[in-house]
Amino acid sequence: MTFWEDWEKRRKKRGSPFFPDIEKMIEDMEKEIADFFKEMEEEIPDDLSHERVLPNGSIKKEYGPFVYGYSVKIGKDGKPIIREFGNMKQNLDNKSNKPVYLQEAREPLIDIIEEIDQVKIIAEIPGVEKEEINLFLIPKKLTINVTNPDKKYFKEIDFLFEVDENTATSTYKNGILETTIKKKTEENLGQTKIKIQ
Repeated sequence: MTFWEDWEKRRKKRGSPFFPDIEKMIEDMEKEIADFFKEMEEEIPDDLSHERVLPNGSIKKEYGPFVYGYSVKIGKDGKPIIREFGNMKQNLDNKSNKPVYLQEAREPLIDIIEEIDQVKIIAEIPGVEKEEINLFLIPKKLTINVTNPDKKYFKEIDFLFEVDENTATSTYKNGILETTIKKKTEENLGQTKIKIQ
């Protein structure tokens, strides 16, 4: 028996209501909430759900981790820069009535520090090995892709300027990935894989 079937069974055992109209409204709201969570359960990627055996021998299905957050920083022009991170995203598709959708890979929390001649990208990628991090760079975009089977991270960072792929350096220590790239001074197209030190 699933969690929702058990919940529905317990809900029906309440007996005769003292205030039938109010009880009916509460039942309708509970049913809508249960239907919403059932729909969400069907759309959860396989790697975000697992079963756990409880001490009494029963099996409980668990989901997650579900992560959503944002960081706010004031830009050089005095306007706020808001960056989201996590694996839950607002659904901007007008065809669907679901408010959020889940991604298999989590977007890491990042900070971009632009200097006169270079840009520094700092990303929080905890719980992975350096060898599992892939960085790819083209003149106006950096892609972070982590291939760890348990903790997946993915982020594409677009620049408003071109960068020189040959000057890119990167370090990874204590879950923090720091990448520094010089701004481009001459045309040099192509994609370069960055070696992490």
